[in-house]
Amino acid sequence: MTESQTLSQNDLRQFTENILKAIGCSHEDALLAADVLICADLRGIDSHGVARLSGYVRLWKAGRINTKPNVRLVRDKYSTGTVDGDAGLGLVIAPKAMEIAIDKAKSHGSGWIAVQNSNHFGIGAYHAMMALQHDMIGMSMTNASPLVAPLNSKERMLGTNPICYAVPALNEEAFILDMATSAAANGKLEIAERNGQSVPLGWLQNNEGNDTSNPKDLKGGGYLLPLGSDKDHGAHKGYGLGAIVDILSGVLGGANYGPWVPPFVSFLPVKSDLPGKGLGHFLGAMQIDGFEDPEVFKKRMDHWINRFKNAEPAEGKKVIIHGEPEAALYKTRLTDGIPLVIPVVKDLIALAEELKADHPF
Repeated sequence: MTESQTLSQNDLRQFTENILKAIGCSHEDALLAADVLICADLRGIDSHGVARLSGYVRLWKAGRINTKPNVRLVRDKYSTGTVDGDAGLGLVIAPKAMEIAIDKAKSHGSGWIAVQNSNHFGIGAYHAMMALQHDMIGMSMTNASPLVAPLNSKERMLGTNPICYAVPALNEEAFILDMATSAAANGKLEIAERNGQSVPLGWLQNNEGNDTSNPKDLKGGGYLLPLGSDKDHGAHKGYGLGAIVDILSGVLGGANYGPWVPPFVSFLPVKSDLPGKGLGHFLGAMQIDGFEDPEVFKKRMDHWINRFKNAEPAEGKKVIIHGEPEAALYKTRLTDGIPLVIPVVKDLIALAEELKADHPF
């Protein structure tokens, strides 16, 4: 069993804010960015929580992140618009862009925002879930480091390109679909590598185009596979989903796309012939009352959720609703604290010492 250290979410949140302020973020932006990262850890998405903090600092040191961005609408038409993130933290830009989408939805029934000139935005669920408190359905997606080869190729062309939908319910937990369009998210490989574990076959191939279970092979020139892994198991569908995320997040709003997306991972270089600005996102919000009375809809969602939860299970299995495990873990970690594996703890201590920031470890 991997050793870990558990911290309260309050201590971890304060530490994260301290680090972000140390690299020049305003108090407001540090609070917001920390909230996104801590939300990931509370929901059990450990690959996208504070374990990523040193990655953002690395990009800042390389001059790729502006910690005092002027986030603004550069195109604005009715329910749609494009936001320029001014090379800021995606953790800050995406929530601000989602607020604009929500405001547009209040006026026009729905709001859709493309984002250019951004960086890694954390977990998609955070941004999509912002719509829930307004009785809206939220959506978020982003392109990412080019680590995924299209079907029948071994060239890295797409990111893991996640899609997230958040749908409110009345008494049940909201339905939250947050998924990579690759066979596995890169963060899962990072966790496996930190823990000295192998990964299932079908997630990636090595630089010779052979299936591998060694997560280190990705850094050695290998590549992730699209959702489905191969043609017989529907990889053309995963490839298509990843492609549409790239088109909406990159091509549509003037961000980079495909192999030109500036990588978050340290083992890929930034290309010089960039066709767009930074990394891109696409965010949306839809008013429920344009279709149905919100209370009626949420009651129906409760009915839908309960029926699926009670579907006859296969032997020894349990039917799970998307977002249900994360919601349960959120409640547990809120009171019991957030466990961090020792390699992450050591990384964060080194970060605090480098930036002369207090730490709780």
